[in-house]
Amino acid sequence: MEEEYLLVDPLSRQVSPLAHKVVAEAAALGLGDRAGPELTACQVEARTDPHTSMGDLGEQIRSMRTQVAEAAGRHGLAAISSGSPVLCRPDPPVISQGARYARSLAAFRALDDEQIACACHIHIGVPDPDTALQVSNHLRVWLPALVAIAANSPYWNGRDTGYASWRTMTQARWPVAGPPPYFASAAHFDELVTRAIETGAVLDRGGVYWDIRPSSHVPTLEFRVADATATAADTVLLAAITRAMVATALTRITAGEPAPRPQREILRAAHWRAARDGLAGAGVDLPASRLIPAAARIESLLAWIHSALERLGDGPLVRDGWSRLRTHGTGSDRQRAAYRSRGSLTDVVDHLVTTMCQ
Repeated sequence: MEEEYLLVDPLSRQVSPLAHKVVAEAAALGLGDRAGPELTACQVEARTDPHTSMGDLGEQIRSMRTQVAEAAGRHGLAAISSGSPVLCRPDPPVISQGARYARSLAAFRALDDEQIACACHIHIGVPDPDTALQVSNHLRVWLPALVAIAANSPYWNGRDTGYASWRTMTQARWPVAGPPPYFASAAHFDELVTRAIETGAVLDRGGVYWDIRPSSHVPTLEFRVADATATAADTVLLAAITRAMVATALTRITAGEPAPRPQREILRAAHWRAARDGLAGAGVDLPASRLIPAAARIESLLAWIHSALERLGDGPLVRDGWSRLRTHGTGSDRQRAAYRSRGSLTDVVDHLVTTMCQ
């Protein structure tokens, strides 16, 4: 798991560009090289070790969140886990130092201004690149469901965007981002990525921002579709669902079942709808291309992965987590609930500070 956090000033509640200090402090507190910078100086990334137990994963996520929060506190700051900045200054964010970040700014210019958005990346081990891409093909239709489950970015720079996941919309502006294509083979993937690099649309293989992709540096299939989740419990729920999705896809591949191939435009529309409505409105039933209640789409996903969840021992965890989401809402719903109590965005930031280590 890779989680990205925002640093905020506890008085103004605006984001604060002191990541280099907080990263060094978090490393000294025990995170070591599992803590690192991100593109903007308001963000910190932390990474877990590989895990097979969701219980162990949850313990490590809570521990690393606590260490990042403590490191931030030692520099007079707080840390939050939100897909977008609730409050920030209108001018472009400070970009972190480093040659790659400088190349990104030179190539993508104002697009980097909205890379202050934070994600939760999930890596699932797979046997080889061909298998990874077959799994990707089978799971493309379910990615909008993950957008809805993880939605945690309703506010941007002091206003309600009207979306449950505004980060999803900001990411969609990048030249190689959003739902991935259907790939015939690893060679097909390599050819397309090579051509994208040649056009300058991405800097390198690590700059491919599709919502699901073979990792460029570890033997995994990487899911990049989710907002940074408000709590560690939300992250573990997302991880358990994602792992069961991969396990289910592998079973379907072994059985020789073809991957569904929805129209790309409808797949993008499904992502947009999930980003706008979260769990509170409608979702697109793929590949049928019809609107159904968003919660019904999640129920369909959970039914599809049921056998894998039980085989992996994660059934009770996911049932409890889904019940919690149905009762209390997504991170986005909870941010808006914090705002409604007094009509104050500072209350939203305080809520995110409080839930950071839960």
